[in-house]
Amino acid sequence: MKNNVLKLIAASILAFSFFACGHNTNEVVVYTSVDQVFSEPVLMEFEKETGIEVKAVFDTEETKSTGVLNRLIAEKDNPQCDVFWSGDPMRAGVLKQRVITQAYRSGAAQGISPVFIDKDYNWIGFSARARVLLVNMDLVKDEDIPKSILDLANGKYKGNIAIANPLFGTTSFHLAALFVELGDEKAKQFLEDLKNNDVVIASSNGDVKKKVATGEVAMGLTDTDDANEAIKEGLPVKMVFLDQDGFGNLIVPNTVSLIKNSPNNENGKKLMDFLLSPKTEKMLAKSCVQMPLHKGVRVPANVPSLDNIVPMAVDYGEVARKSEEIKQYLKEWVVD
Repeated sequence: MKNNVLKLIAASILAFSFFACGHNTNEVVVYTSVDQVFSEPVLMEFEKETGIEVKAVFDTEETKSTGVLNRLIAEKDNPQCDVFWSGDPMRAGVLKQRVITQAYRSGAAQGISPVFIDKDYNWIGFSARARVLLVNMDLVKDEDIPKSILDLANGKYKGNIAIANPLFGTTSFHLAALFVELGDEKAKQFLEDLKNNDVVIASSNGDVKKKVATGEVAMGLTDTDDANEAIKEGLPVKMVFLDQDGFGNLIVPNTVSLIKNSPNNENGKKLMDFLLSPKTEKMLAKSCVQMPLHKGVRVPANVPSLDNIVPMAVDYGEVARKSEEIKQYLKEWVVD
């Protein structure tokens, strides 16, 4: 009798512990580096369609994916997040290297080029931006517009080029891709030449857009979504795709990854399926001019087509590895 009572008490304590400490099974936690103004409507639509509550953690414009990235690394042994939605593949590659993500072969990825999918399915790409040169046409003649990113080190553009802080966001991804494309020696020489040309370091891609639009500088490297905002505002600017006769223009897809041993793993898979769908790509094309990776998605006329752009051939995994390798060099380059 006494043993039965003890067993009953033990079972009650176990049940209480389960319900007290267990997670809400009807929720999903997502960390994202994508601007809240663009990512939140997509997440709200998923919540509306599925009834699954979305708890989102957003990065700031300045830290752009390093904040939530570092949080995911810190939480590796006790994951609090289910899905990481990144604005570029580099951070997803870092998480894969640190064994923080797991493979998930989503059926929604069917039709997306393998170029934009990790070979082990630790991340899958969707809706892409491109890195472009935004040019103030009041300050630059057509014949003086650079054709290659390497032209930005030309002395005739001295003090008139802006880039965002290369320690964060798509700028760090862009420079890592250049290191892979050019090799370390040529890439470092380009950056040294750029510094000697008095390049302006802006706080963000949005700040680059502002500096170009106001005429503080004549040109700047930014993303297609920021460039398009300036065009929509009627500012005297032009968006230019670089290296179309050479190694190509960098394309930057969003990526989504499933966190290993996450608390709401199955709901995480459902969110991944939704983010990878043509519906999400259509929403992002309309809200921030991102280019769908699925064929046949109807988009506004101002959305560039990947069919008309010569892309840089990128090994996204190698770029992720290189980004870690050159981090200290970039820190020193920024402050020197």
